[in-house]
Amino acid sequence: MPVKLRLARHGKKSKPFYYIIAADVRAPRDGKYIERIGNYNPNTNPATIHLEFDRALLWLQRGAQPTDTVRNILSREGVIYKNHLLKGIKKGALTEEQVEEKYNSWKEAKNNKLQEQLETLRDKESSDNEKRLTAEKKVNDARAEVIARKSSVLAKEIEEQEKAQNEETESK
Repeated sequence: MPVKLRLARHGKKSKPFYYIIAADVRAPRDGKYIERIGNYNPNTNPATIHLEFDRALLWLQRGAQPTDTVRNILSREGVIYKNHLLKGIKKGALTEEQVEEKYNSWKEAKNNKLQEQLETLRDKESSDNEKRLTAEKKVNDARAEVIARKSSVLAKEIEEQEKAQNEETESK
């Protein structure tokens, strides 16, 4: 039975949420599947991925073919790279220690890059918030100035009316 690693869509309209599944090729997209090995939420920035690494690796080693999107997800999480390194052990090109060393250094570099991206996003978001806040303060100051002008004009009018009333009462 040919197996594919693919996405099964869940979630509401315009808010998709996907399960990463191992399914028979003939099964429908959201139908019966063999095993759920993770989930993928593209609504967050960056996309949230929870993956059972060992199960995904096992399915790849058994010959399951991932779809393009799942291949990108597995590549991002390092499953494809780990599978490639394990094939090197079978061929005798690498030892297990070398595989673990290479994989750990790759994973550390990947995590550092991801942290830098997150920091960049946070910095950009905070600078955008500061810009919006200063723009809002300018608008509020302009409104306050207009209100102050109106209130000073009204105060002058009221003073003039009071003076006029006082003059009328004094003249009587």
